[in-house]
Amino acid sequence: MVGWHSMDSGATGESWIDGLDWTPVEVGTNRTGSGSGSGSLLKGSGRSMMHAGDGFLLPAEAVVEEARGAVLVNLDMAGTLFVTNFRIVFLGGNAKQPLPLGTIPLLTIENFYKQVVKTPIVSSSTASGRLLTVVGKDLRTITFGFLPHTKQRRKVREALAYRTRPTRLWDLYAFSDAYPAGGDPRERLRAEYIRLISGDSHAFQNTIEQPQRGSAWRLCKVNENYNVCPTYPSLMVMPKSISDDEVQQAALFRSRGRLAHLCWQHPENGAVLARSSQPFTGFGMTRSTADEKLVAAVCNTANQRRKLYIADARPRKNALANGAMGGGSESSANYLQSEVIFLGIDNIHGMRDSLTKMRDFLDTHGASSSDGSSSLLRSGGRAWVGGNVASIAGAASALGDSGWLLHCHKILTSAVWIAARIHLEGASVLVHCSDGWDRTAQLVCLASLLLDPYYRTFQGFQALIEKDWLAFGHMFSERLGIPTYTGTRSFSATDSIMRQAGQASTSPGRPSLENSSSSAGSHSPGAQSSQYSPIFLQWMDAVAQLLRIYPSAFEFTQAYLVELMDCILSCRFGNFLCNSEKERHQGGVSDSAACVWAYLKQLRDQKGREHEHYNLLYNSAQNAAVLLPPAAASAPSLWRNYFLRWSCPSLANTGGKAPTGWVHGGDLEGAVHGLAETFSSVRKAKEKAEERVQQLLAEKRALTEQLREEKEGRLSAMATAMRGRRETAALKQVIEAVGCKIRINNLTPHLLDAPDEDSVDSAGGLGDNRGQTSSTAGSNVKENDAEERQLSVSVSMRSDMDGTTDVFRRPCGADYNSSCRLRPGESCRWPQTGCARIGSAFIGLRADFDALERLAILESYFDSEQPDSEGERDVQQPPLQMSGVT
Repeated sequence: MVGWHSMDSGATGESWIDGLDWTPVEVGTNRTGSGSGSGSLLKGSGRSMMHAGDGFLLPAEAVVEEARGAVLVNLDMAGTLFVTNFRIVFLGGNAKQPLPLGTIPLLTIENFYKQVVKTPIVSSSTASGRLLTVVGKDLRTITFGFLPHTKQRRKVREALAYRTRPTRLWDLYAFSDAYPAGGDPRERLRAEYIRLISGDSHAFQNTIEQPQRGSAWRLCKVNENYNVCPTYPSLMVMPKSISDDEVQQAALFRSRGRLAHLCWQHPENGAVLARSSQPFTGFGMTRSTADEKLVAAVCNTANQRRKLYIADARPRKNALANGAMGGGSESSANYLQSEVIFLGIDNIHGMRDSLTKMRDFLDTHGASSSDGSSSLLRSGGRAWVGGNVASIAGAASALGDSGWLLHCHKILTSAVWIAARIHLEGASVLVHCSDGWDRTAQLVCLASLLLDPYYRTFQGFQALIEKDWLAFGHMFSERLGIPTYTGTRSFSATDSIMRQAGQASTSPGRPSLENSSSSAGSHSPGAQSSQYSPIFLQWMDAVAQLLRIYPSAFEFTQAYLVELMDCILSCRFGNFLCNSEKERHQGGVSDSAACVWAYLKQLRDQKGREHEHYNLLYNSAQNAAVLLPPAAASAPSLWRNYFLRWSCPSLANTGGKAPTGWVHGGDLEGAVHGLAETFSSVRKAKEKAEERVQQLLAEKRALTEQLREEKEGRLSAMATAMRGRRETAALKQVIEAVGCKIRINNLTPHLLDAPDEDSVDSAGGLGDNRGQTSSTAGSNVKENDAEERQLSVSVSMRSDMDGTTDVFRRPCGADYNSSCRLRPGESCRWPQTGCARIGSAFIGLRADFDALERLAILESYFDSEQPDSEGERDVQQPPLQMSGVT
């Protein structure tokens, strides 16, 4: 197979055909270096398989066909088209991630067809002539253009013919997805039953066997083997006054055994919302005593004079037509205090046709059409939507002609009417249509949303869907056009491996690719089943209308509804496969396939309350009451988030290339979440700034503490130095007081800076001693490297001829013969040295001065009778040397 390189032409505004690099490349080569999961060439397939290692593929997703140089005509964008075992993937230009508009799950495709001749609209779309249009169930119509002479379109069409209509349930991608299963939904149904019959309508109760309030209801297992009603759940809620035999008898009178069953009960007035299918009355108005008794017991009209409304969702003429085939409707004469009301809602075929018209309207008058043109420029721009004025009026009425909004309005107003009868009038309502699984599910679920605020939360909304849509047998497989469980699940290991790899199985249960391609031409590969109908989409649209009317009453947003709807249509998860609980349980779908609720919860948990699925306007306290919008307020409008996302797409869905003249203006939810994201970013920046401030404050505190410790150390050192100075000075005073002369050589003058007044020695020996001391001190400093501080102290006897005597004799400044200043009336006791008291006054010496005087002064020192020996005085006494190290 030969393909062609493509270049991005969106930035230059040129035609996609001009942006192609016409260099042939081989598409079928093995990609051994593209990723960990790539590089395996399946035998017999003739094409390479790319797996999740290629970046844009999901787990267990594999490419089965590829078309390089393909063009998405809607956006006039060239790129590469991949067909995998799960979806169509379009990579535009040099993009690494799929373009949302050109990427669609295979089972979301409703129809596809080829176009050989294309009427020229814009010059860039006329170059190919090989077009393939894909119509989606999600209101999307996209057209791909392929290169001529490459057989790309034929191969892509064959792959789609084979994979969009699988014949076995087990060939679906849901059984290969890596997301975990969500447990047994029957246990969650039991828990919801207990919540209902316990009278607690606002909280989720744990699973117990029976209610604790003496309720009139019981959990019934008569349908445990699905023998009574194959499309009802195995566990039902029945009145205690009705036996299992009566339940079985009543089921025989209702279509497909779908007997009357409780949906919701008002916690205050006891009114009941119930559902069933049409009775087998026929033209003869046949009666059933068991059915009448069951309806009276379920609707709580047996022991009370309570009004019963039997709401038949069909038009009256349809009910009469069913009566000709044995069905019909009830007679008010046969049911106590009853009144039959026909709501006039159309059947599945009318809804399908309405959606088709709506899709055509969106594709024709949208900003991005499947023919590559804008509705503003069609027909040469001579008119808004056509070539004459009459076509403008036709376009204006096209939306109304589709009937979609009218159908939604009927469903919504009917549900409001039902809720009003229950809440305001205290009457019970029994709702049914023909089989009780389409219009009935729509009405009872909408009425429950209006009546019970619990169902407006994430958990309650899940419980509501699992109860009234899944457990009570809405035929999702029929309505979505997918295979269902047939009772056998025998496939070999080879089938499983080939299924996960994306290759066709050649087992007898399914034809091979060659056989399917041959049969594709005979039965129109894009054709849908006659049972296909957008019933669930219509209900989701009605829920979105309630969200628009009451923007603060729901915990979730419209984006959540869109995401859930996409998951259902894609069949990626197993929750909405098959037609009933019986088929899902017997096929083991819940244990084998991924769970959509776990997937959505994981998405929300990634961003918390800031996720787009959370309604930031939600106020449970203000919206705890029943919602009853009037008919004027409930008039629907187009669900923009869903219906316009492909025809009038945002930049996110178009890869940043907006259609001509269109810029998506967004919506209220998007604006609120944008503000929330801005607030979140500002809050995170504030938190980071506060963290930085706290770090700086911690550093400041640490530095302050360090500075305080250093200051305390400095003060301590200063105090120690001061104490040392004082002690040194005191020691000098004491030694001098005994008549000695002291010299202290300080090796650390910055610590002990005691002034030495005896710097000049009259005796030569003192200078020699000082030199010796200085030499000794210098050697000690070098040896100890300032680790030990030394003091050299020299003490010598003071000579009488010492010239410094007067300095020590009168430090107080008094005359020699004057009395002591400190002891008035007494003479100086320290005539030849410094006064100890004066020293203590300045130094702070604490001593017993009397004892010191007695101990330190010789009595003969002041003896006037002692002979004055000139010889003795002339003899110089050798100095008394005393040195010490402290």
